[in-house]
Amino acid sequence: MKKGNPTSKNSLNYIYGRLPSLNCLTASKVKNVYLQHNFSDDKLLKTISEKGIHPKYVDLDTLNKMSNNGNHQGIIVETLPHEYSSVDEIIRSAKGKEQPLILILDEIEDPHNFGAILRSADAFGVDGVIIKSKNQVPLNWTVAKVSTGAIEYVKVAQVSNLNNVIRTLKDNGYWIYAADGSAKDSYQQLDYKGSVALIVGSEGRGISQLVMKNSDFIIKIPMSGHVNSLNVSVSTGILLSRIRNK
Repeated sequence: MKKGNPTSKNSLNYIYGRLPSLNCLTASKVKNVYLQHNFSDDKLLKTISEKGIHPKYVDLDTLNKMSNNGNHQGIIVETLPHEYSSVDEIIRSAKGKEQPLILILDEIEDPHNFGAILRSADAFGVDGVIIKSKNQVPLNWTVAKVSTGAIEYVKVAQVSNLNNVIRTLKDNGYWIYAADGSAKDSYQQLDYKGSVALIVGSEGRGISQLVMKNSDFIIKIPMSGHVNSLNVSVSTGILLSRIRNK
């Protein structure tokens, strides 16, 4: 067994827990794997071996420090930094598909929401996600863990101005749908034909007024209970399901 002495400083590129680690090993570029002494998950050990990775065996205290006492289940995977795609690359990859679908996030600040949104984006075949470079949580280890591996399959582009992106998408034949609770039209009333770009807004502020103004359609999810809104990741999943299963 090979022993390692990793730093106790928490890395943005640490993925821990058995299922997230397995997904990460399957899809991403791995720098190191740290295992607790006597780690015995045969499926993970086989995957690590097949990838040609030589794991570093460390004690429980080291893993606890690396994960900030998270539920690491005896394994931590250190990945290379996640790379962003470009908007042009996302548009090119979607060309020729039956219904290109791009998701735009207007300042999502909670990494748990971002990770859950990436999970839904992967589940419903989103061609790419576009985020802002400011006031938006970036791709980090929390997002990766919550996404349970989806971060490795969904293209993400980071831009400084969403309105410029909207113009580019319109020039490429996309219809822009913005989700907002103040909308008149229910998300169920539209047919979502052609190339679609869906915009969802931040947890507190929603979509900015200029982004809303530049959208083609404003839609909402009607509420019939006692609360007047849904978590943004839940709303995104509902809307993507409708677009894909119209």
